[in-house]
Amino acid sequence: MPTRILMACLLLAVILYAGYDTLVPKADETYRDQVAVLMYHHVHDTDHSASTVSTALFREQLSYLQSRGYHFISLTDFKQFLGGAPVPDKAVLVTFDDGYKSFHDFAYPVLRELQVPAVNFIITKDLDAPLAPPIPALSPEEIRAMLQEMPGLIDIQCHTNALHFKEGKNAALTAPLPLEGGRTETAEQRVRQDSEACAHKLDGLYGRDGAGDTFAYPYGIYSPRTQEIISAAGFKYAFTIIGEMATRFSDPLALPRINAGNPGIDPRKLDVTIRQRVVHPAP
Repeated sequence: MPTRILMACLLLAVILYAGYDTLVPKADETYRDQVAVLMYHHVHDTDHSASTVSTALFREQLSYLQSRGYHFISLTDFKQFLGGAPVPDKAVLVTFDDGYKSFHDFAYPVLRELQVPAVNFIITKDLDAPLAPPIPALSPEEIRAMLQEMPGLIDIQCHTNALHFKEGKNAALTAPLPLEGGRTETAEQRVRQDSEACAHKLDGLYGRDGAGDTFAYPYGIYSPRTQEIISAAGFKYAFTIIGEMATRFSDPLALPRINAGNPGIDPRKLDVTIRQRVVHPAP
């Protein structure tokens, strides 16, 4: 066998033996004073999409991260971290968008089994008719049961009340929308009323004022004026879809998240993705 072919075969054998980690650039094994905020949408065993992961993959991801020394924190822990409190090394916050019923049926049993905290950003108008959307939403009864069963570990927050849609390329949360007669409206009053409605409904779920203080922008789209409006409605924190680590220097109304909810993201790939986004202190 020619030498070059033999060397190529040996290299391939080494790669296959060493596994996935040899195929990616080296990254830090640990980090501190920052949080990997993971973003999911739909955990389901028969639905399929680019934002749907199976129960098995979801469990494998979380279990693998635990085995690699990651520490899952709650939304309360995260907010305290932004205010200066410490978090464990290799801290991770799990978030979900859209408030699907699948969170209760498929994701929540895994979270409860592994004792992993999570927050779900829901579209609060769906609380009135949770089975009406194409993908059924969480019911108030399901939400209250999870809040009671995992107090302090499960959180429900705002993904707008009724503004999770686009008109053409314009996101309802940020852009003027067309009115009858060819007129257009400004977004300000619409966003203000929607944000206040979302916060009010969250307070009702928790049974106390001020419970709804965290927001996730639909599609990750926001503007400085949007930030001002939701802040005036009582929201102190808001998440984007910018794939970076969250630090104490992050804008609390533009917090980054790393996508973990794609079926092609296996546990090792997720681990490496997090490590590659670690923020290094200035020398």
